This record gives sequence, structure tokens and C-alpha cells, in this order.
Amino acid sequence: MKKNGFLLINLGTPASPSTADVRAYLNEFLMDPYVIDTPWPVRRALVSLFILPFRPRRSAEAYASIWDPETGSPLLHHCQQLTQALSEILPGPAALAMRYGEPSIAAGVAQLKAQQIDELIVIPLYPQYADSTITTSIEAVRNCVGDTPMQVLAPYYDAPEFINSLAADIRPFLHSGENQQTGDAPTASHLLLSYHGLPERHLQRTDPTGSHCLASEDCCQRSSPAHATCYRHQVFATSKALATQLGLSPDQYTVSFQSRLGRLPWLQPFTDQVLAELPGRGIKNLAVACPAFVADNLETLEEIGMQGYETFTAAGGEHLQLIPCLNSTPTWVRGLADIIERGHTL
Repeated sequence: MKKNGFLLINLGTPASPSTADVRAYLNEFLMDPYVIDTPWPVRRALVSLFILPFRPRRSAEAYASIWDPETGSPLLHHCQQLTQALSEILPGPAALAMRYGEPSIAAGVAQLKAQQIDELIVIPLYPQYADSTITTSIEAVRNCVGDTPMQVLAPYYDAPEFINSLAADIRPFLHSGENQQTGDAPTASHLLLSYHGLPERHLQRTDPTGSHCLASEDCCQRSSPAHATCYRHQVFATSKALATQLGLSPDQYTVSFQSRLGRLPWLQPFTDQVLAELPGRGIKNLAVACPAFVADNLETLEEIGMQGYETFTAAGGEHLQLIPCLNSTPTWVRGLADIIERGHTL
């Protein structure tokens, strides 16, 4: 009987919130051509001269604000818990790897190959497709997998198990969720779905037709082969399926994009601008979920839970409820196992 090994991959985390460790992490991350898609000399100059001299200190302070003294990086901790829970129900050994930082992809592959697996099943922990997440992770696995056959789990942005798990997490916050900032328990009047942003040209680069993505306002609604690798289309598909599951009308939720970097055109609307505008529309009690992330991390806990909270309340908002990511909730563990068992691959 064939023995499969299951490699879960997430983006990564610095080893500690120290400036030195954050600098090393950012250097590895930003020098990836799938992240900053410019020629190497330009990328090296941009990262070395304009980013690394300034950003690591600020980012280190942000990481320190979410770092747990016992469990360390929230992203690593939650992914470890998810991997452990899945290892108890998957039909083969499971290992965790990070695209940047530790545990490395090479270490994760080696751990599974040491258990004499016949095939490697790669599980990117990114629900929607993007070159800067899925493609770069696949390439990194290919560079160290050797002659072991491998398959890659396809994006599960609209999988019923993913949508149902998200809905189960979000629903209590829309009705009686506890406000994590104040300890109050108001009813959220609106749901903001904030996804990680991408430069627009990343979508155009992955468009196999070369002429569909962002060519019209309704490109994500018109059927196209481009949707198989279009992050924006998949974001909207996740949002629509989730709103349907929660019984939300279009005026009860908003989709936005966070974490932009640099001056290139990025996907809009921007989350920070939306947070500043919502109170002016009469939305004072807001719940925020981040369906591009399956584990809480800097972008959810600090960028939304802290910076986003300040932006919203400074604009006149009263309560912002950050909804935890799926992390290792039992519904998500079982749901992801079912997605893996179904076996749709790229």
C-alpha cells in the first residue's frame, strides 16, 4: 500500500522579534522574485538600500507586540497545533514547513522522506492562489524533493469545508461575540472581510489568457480560464460563498485588501481606508475576519487587531471585533482533512 507524507506549508515567521532576526527574515522574504518581481540587481538595491535599513526595527516592534512569552510566534504555534491535529487523522505522517524561516521546507521534506514515504502531498496553507504564496512554495519543494513523486493540493477558496469552518467562526461574533478590545459584547452591524493585498501586475502575470485580468470592471464575474490562478476572483468567490452561508446581504459586508508595500498599483479598496470610512457611513460596531489567512499572524493580530482598531475608533467607530483565524479549531482540522482526502490537486 502506498505511503503518503503530508507537508503543510505556510509563509513564515522570524525566529524572534529581535531586529536582527526580523531583518534576516525580511531579507529572505523580499528577495524572493515571486514577491518583488523585478530583476535581481534592482530587487537587491531596493531591499538593501530602501527597506532593510528602516523596516526591520519597526517590524520588530510590531512582532514584539504579538509575541507570546511561552509559545513564541502565533503563526508558528497555530500551524504546529494544526499539523499535530492533522497527523492524528491523516493516513500518513505530517510535517510543517515555512517558506521563509524555520522550520524550512528542506527540513520538512527531509523529515517525511526519512519515514520512507512513497509520495509527498504538499498542502499550501493559502486558500486562494497567488504566485507569491503557492507558486514560490511549490518551487521551493521541487528544489529539494529529489525523485520522490509529489502532488500539490489545489486552492480551496470555495471548498464547502473551508466556507463552513469560516462561517462557524464568524457567526458568533456577528450576534453575540465578545469584543476583544473592551470586554463588551455589542452586536456587530457589519462584517469586513480583509484579505492580504497583491500588486495588480501579479494578477496580470498569472493570467494565462494575457488579456482577462483587470481588463474590465466585471472580469472576476465573467467566466475565464484565468480564474484558476486569479487571486482577486478567488477572494470574491470566498466572500460571496461566505456571505451566502451567513445570510448576509451585499450591504452587510465589505471586501478589502491590506498590507500593501511600495508605490505600485495594488488591489483596492485598501483596508485602512475602509476602516477610516465605515464610521462615516453609520457603521460603529464592526467585525473583521481575514479569510486569506488560516492562522493568526502579524497581519491579523497587529495590523488589524491593533492598528486597524485605532484607525476605526479614531474615525468614530465604537467597537471593532477581530475574529480569530481558523487556527486549529476542530471544525477546521476535520474540514481540511476532508479537503485533502478529496484530493483535488494542481
